[in-house]
This record gives sequence, structure tokens and C-alpha cells, in this order.
Amino acid sequence: MVKLIHTLADHGDDVNCCAFSFSLLATCSLDKTIRLYSLSDFTELPHSPLKFHTYAVHCCCFSPSGHILASCSTDGTTVLWNTENGQTLAVMEQPSGSPVRVCQFSPDSTCLASGAADGTVVLWNVQSYKLYRCGSVKDGSLVACAFSPNGSFFVTGSSCGDLTVWDDKMRCLHSEKAHDLGITCCNFSSQPVSGFELKYKSTLSGHCAPVLACAFSHDGQMLVSGSVDKLVIIYDTNTENILHTLTQHTRYVTTCAFATHTLLLATGSMDKTVNIWQFDLETLCQARSTEDHLKQFTEDWSEKDVSTWLCAQGLKDLVGIFKMNNIDGKELLNLTKESLADDLKIESLGLRSKVLRKIEELRTRVKSLSSEIPDEFICPITRELMKDPVIASDGYSYEKEAMENWISTKKRTSPMTNLVLSSVVLTPNRTLKMAINRWLETHQK
Repeated sequence: MVKLIHTLADHGDDVNCCAFSFSLLATCSLDKTIRLYSLSDFTELPHSPLKFHTYAVHCCCFSPSGHILASCSTDGTTVLWNTENGQTLAVMEQPSGSPVRVCQFSPDSTCLASGAADGTVVLWNVQSYKLYRCGSVKDGSLVACAFSPNGSFFVTGSSCGDLTVWDDKMRCLHSEKAHDLGITCCNFSSQPVSGFELKYKSTLSGHCAPVLACAFSHDGQMLVSGSVDKLVIIYDTNTENILHTLTQHTRYVTTCAFATHTLLLATGSMDKTVNIWQFDLETLCQARSTEDHLKQFTEDWSEKDVSTWLCAQGLKDLVGIFKMNNIDGKELLNLTKESLADDLKIESLGLRSKVLRKIEELRTRVKSLSSEIPDEFICPITRELMKDPVIASDGYSYEKEAMENWISTKKRTSPMTNLVLSSVVLTPNRTLKMAINRWLETHQK
């Protein structure tokens, strides 16, 4: 389920954008202000609202570290704020003076892109606050912008419906018509992107009016959209099925954003409110792809996965401590009552006992699953459950990445027979992958 847990109603006009950092939620509005809230209890920070812009604020975004907030406005400026005290760090004026409709930080925080109503796009140097590069599209206003996960390129969307790909030197790599009636938002999944070719994949249906906002969850397994029909729809990106439809807003839904490492979603509307929604673990499991299913083994968990697990177990208050100590899946399974007390400094005996009980449940699960895996699902090279099985010319199946690494190290022999491979072509073993998926679905319940 997705549950409405809080409604923020502090803005005096339409809410245009909302954004999460690790600890804060930012919102901006036609009322010319930006507001900051703590994620711990959704109280507004003492130095909020942030006031500088003289006209509507269209977009706000956090730097990856969360220490800087950017906002842009009809007044032609993009402003950088210190999130700790609300002080302005820089005011960057669009060279043309045109209303700035969108701003986005690069993943490494070195650059900030700002797109304007006259079609100009500027890359700003975040360290010097100086203009780095400038470009423009042929037609329409720039209203959407998103950086690729590795920051090697970014995409802008225009009111004429064009998507344009730019590299980090502001060279136009590609441009094509994506929508007939204009683009209102664009967003990258966190899944790795290679190259810059724009290629149509699919169309998600569900809304009965123009879509104004969209955003991927941090793991790329869900997509949320907001529309003129007042609905918020959450999709499973793997099956493209609708997981949930949320109907709380009374006017157009203009913005939506997933929290970075917590089970939260924020949606903003022309009804002047921002709704905060919380996901349960069942919904997250519904949206898991094959890749996520394979994270059944706790020792494979990343630090992000551990944070998600803590939240699901009602241990959200420990997320910061675990992050500070870089606790991933392997470290989690090795925790003891002594390390919880001495290393992580968890003082409460009851809290330590609860954590240990949950960890023991995970250990039991791992042991049970490991003993049941059919041999044919195990890669001969890694001796682990295969995620992406391929068939080599020797007739055996291997984990794709492991076999590619085997071949790249000039081992042109079969890992199984030690004979020379007749070909280095690897063919996806879809039948085996489907069998593994079915086994996972059965054994993870």
C-alpha cells in the first residue's frame, strides 16, 4: 500500500516543484518562495521560507550532497542557497534575462544547468558561480532538464516537444521530436546509460489529461507521474503495470519526487499543497525487477539496500549510524551485540536486541536459500546464482559479466572443458533466466 502520512499547506499559491535531499524536502511556488522541511518530522526549518525571487519560482533542486539548493524563477535568475542556514551563495542571471524554467545539478556537483523560456540553456560552474557554457534550441521554451546518471551528458525538453542531448561541453549530440504537444518534464532512471542515442521504448497509459510531471524512484524500479486529471499514478517500470493511483489532490498535479533512500514520495499541486506518501515493503517488492530479486542474498546488499531494510523494520533512526559506518550486506551479517554497542555506539539494550533479532532472521534466510539453489542455476566461474545467464560456444551457461571477464583476460578456453572456444560469441539463455526468476519468486516468499 501507499499511505498519505502528511500534507504541507504553507504555500500561498500553486506548488511548482518539490525535491528531496537525504534529510530535507524543498518545495517552491508561484508565491515566490522556497520552503524547507525536515524529513524526520516534516517541520519547517527555522530559516524557511527562503525569499529572494521577485516572481514565481519554477524549479528547485538539491546538489547531490544536499548542502546546496538551487532555485530558478521568472525573474531570470538562478539562485544557490546554503541549506544549513538559508543564506544565498550566488545569484546567477540568465544572459538573455529570460525567465528560467528549470535547473538541475550534474551528478558530481561541478555544474548546474539552467533552461529558459527563450530556448537558451546555460551550464554554470558551481565552484566559481561563473558561466561555463551556453547553448540554445531552435524552437520553444526549455521547460525540462535531466543529467544522465554518470553525468557525461544531459537532456533538455522544450515546449515544442523536442528532446535534445548535450555533452558536458554543451555540444548538441542529438535532437528529435518526442511529443507532439510539448514536453513538460523528463527524468533519467538510475540504471546505467551508455551512449546518447534517443530511441523510443514504450508509452505508459493511465492518465486522461496532459501529464505535467514524472520521476523515477532511486532504484529505477518505479515511475510516478502527475497530471491535469489530478491523479498521481505509480508504475512498475519492468512490467509497465500500474501499481497505484493516488487521488488526494483537488487540482492539477504539477510535481512529484521520490526520496533518495527512504520509502517516501512527495507530490505537489495547484491546490497549494504538497502530499507526503509512504510506501510499504509489499509495494517495493511488487516493483522489483529480476535484478532486485537477486538481492535475496543479504551479503550482496549495498549500503542503500541496508538503509531500505532498516526503514522497513521500523529502525529508521539507525540509518544515519549505519551509513556513517559504511554498513553493507556483508557487514550487516557480521554484526554482533558487542559491535553494535562498542563500534556503532547504540546505547539502548532493547534497540540492540531488536537489531540482532532481525539480523538473525536474515542469516536464517540466507542459509536456507543457499542450500536450495539448483546446481544448474549456479555459474561455474563465480559459483553464485546467475543474474544474466549466457550460453558459450562450449554449450555451458555462465554469468554474462563473469564470462566476458574470462574472455577479456585472453582466456579463450572453456572454463568447464579447458578446450579452445570455437567462438567468443555469448548468447542470452532466456529459458534459464526465466527458470531462475520463477524459482526466486517461489523461494523469496
